[in-house]
Amino acid sequence: MMRIGFISTYPPIECGIGTYTSYLNEELRRQHNETFVISQVGAGGVKVFPIYWPESISIAAQIFNISAKMTPDIIHIQHEFGLYGSQWGVQVIELILRYELIGVPVVTTLHTVYEDINNQQKTILRLIISEGSAVIVHEEYQKEILLKDFGQEHEDKIHIIHHGVRRVSNIKGAKAKLELEGKKIILLCGYFRPTKGFHRVVKLFPQICKRSLDAVLLIAGKSRGLEFLDYQREFFESINKSICNDKIIVLRGQFPQKTFDTILSSSDVVVLPYERSGPSGILAQCYAFNKPVVTTDLLPLRLSVERSKGGFIANTDQEFVENIVKLISNDKLSQQFRNNIKSYIKKDVGWDNVAKSHIKMYQSVVRVPYVRARHVFWE
Repeated sequence: MMRIGFISTYPPIECGIGTYTSYLNEELRRQHNETFVISQVGAGGVKVFPIYWPESISIAAQIFNISAKMTPDIIHIQHEFGLYGSQWGVQVIELILRYELIGVPVVTTLHTVYEDINNQQKTILRLIISEGSAVIVHEEYQKEILLKDFGQEHEDKIHIIHHGVRRVSNIKGAKAKLELEGKKIILLCGYFRPTKGFHRVVKLFPQICKRSLDAVLLIAGKSRGLEFLDYQREFFESINKSICNDKIIVLRGQFPQKTFDTILSSSDVVVLPYERSGPSGILAQCYAFNKPVVTTDLLPLRLSVERSKGGFIANTDQEFVENIVKLISNDKLSQQFRNNIKSYIKKDVGWDNVAKSHIKMYQSVVRVPYVRARHVFWE
């Protein structure tokens, strides 16, 4: 048993990293560890402390002053540029140094590792790696990028733990709830922004309709603030002008988890036509319901699909059309992909396995060996 302090966004804040942390946090508790979460204002939950605003100039001091009183054995920071104040979140470095000065090891999960990061971002990453106790990334190629940029001497400090996936069952009657019984549902889900590539599938959908009379394109998403308004206007205009617009359904809003789970459960295939992506939280949500996917040939998506054997990679518009049609018209093939995903979760990326990998990594840097101690907590 360890006392683990998370520094992260957290539900109900709208953030994939917050969702990720909530699943990891819950599983670590199930495995008899004690945890707490220090988060931004707006977070909530058991032992979740929403104490700072992301624009604050004293984030590091605020987080440290509260969390240090809880005497954690280890601090785990979930990192994304911009989560920890101005200048690419430079206060995260002060935070790491504060913990190191009192002898508390710090692990940081880097959720964004691209080859084309700018010099300011590289400065932040360099210091996270050099000053912290350990770093977690989700993919081997991300570790290779870090070692190339910051030196092979960090080999033992950087750990690879894949993005976790829930073990859940499809919600019964999901298609009926959406009044889409008997339809083959092609799902696009996420934020309405150019890099998601939803416009590409809307453009291709008439070709799919010609080959599958039961096909429906279900688009479930929302905008974040006032971003990409011109793109959104053009995107929705393209839907209205589509010759198949009577078979395109748009669901807008911030979906509670059960609502989103129902939407996912209703789908026959999920399409991720992304133009840019790291390890995808949406892909993990799709896998949770054993949904076959068709994705662009971006490295993090391709690696995940290859490991899971749960979908197709499409390089061209025609490959998108062909692969989507295969999955909505060939029940045997679709079932094989679903079985592959189910096996992949059980053997590899279920949150129970991912939590065990975290515990093993924590034990490699924590300074007190607790052996078989366990945490108990009743309300």
